[in-house]
Amino acid sequence: MAYEKQVKLLGDQRLFELNPAVKKYTLRDIGFVESKNGRFVLERPLDVNAGFNNSFKLKMAISSDLRTFKLTTTSANGLQEVNLFKKDDSQLLEQLDYVLHQLIERKVIQLIS
Repeated sequence: MAYEKQVKLLGDQRLFELNPAVKKYTLRDIGFVESKNGRFVLERPLDVNAGFNNSFKLKMAISSDLRTFKLTTTSANGLQEVNLFKKDDSQLLEQLDYVLHQLIERKVIQLIS
């Protein structure tokens, strides 16, 4: 998946974009890790009952210029994109919404529709 200006999670109806007010120090404060090429990467587990390595994950990567990003939900090993909306697990969706809400509150992303 390429970096985009607007992103929809697989199976989700909501459309997100980076907030124009996003700052690099905010990304570092909330747990993003800066890679050698300047990208910012965040991984959050979505299953509170499983360990980090056994949980579905929300992965987000932001380009070094803070203009484009990737946002996906992945399998536990992080290699395969997963549609959480087909899993019929309200706890996973609740945790996903919690993480997305935190990103919105901290002005990292914003909801378009």
